[in-house]
Amino acid sequence: MSKSKQARRIDANQAMAYCDSIRTSPRKLNLVAQSIRGLSAEKAVAELSFSKKRIAKTALSVLQSAIANAENNHQLNIDKLYVSEAYVGKGLVMKRMHARGRGRGARVLKPFSNLTIVVTERGE
Repeated sequence: MSKSKQARRIDANQAMAYCDSIRTSPRKLNLVAQSIRGLSAEKAVAELSFSKKRIAKTALSVLQSAIANAENNHQLNIDKLYVSEAYVGKGLVMKRMHARGRGRGARVLKPFSNLTIVVTERGE
């Protein structure tokens, strides 16, 4: 009694990579995701490699994973790939306390994010 196989969420000419619990706020990660949306895979790798943002390194590894999935799992041509979707989701938020003056405390929020990158093979 196994579960029935679910239909594939993306098209046959697409590949996806997902990373959850990235230790940064979704707002900051979305700036990096926005910079690669619509670019070819080669240009997106170059963009993330030379970005000054700390989280760009993690986004680069997710992009490289999506490219590897396209090549190995779906037999897509990596020269024709482009980033069709790059979106960010909100993850959990760790709540911590920071001691303040006069015996008070302040709340410190440490947010996490999820990143999904979908690469698509360009048609002729």
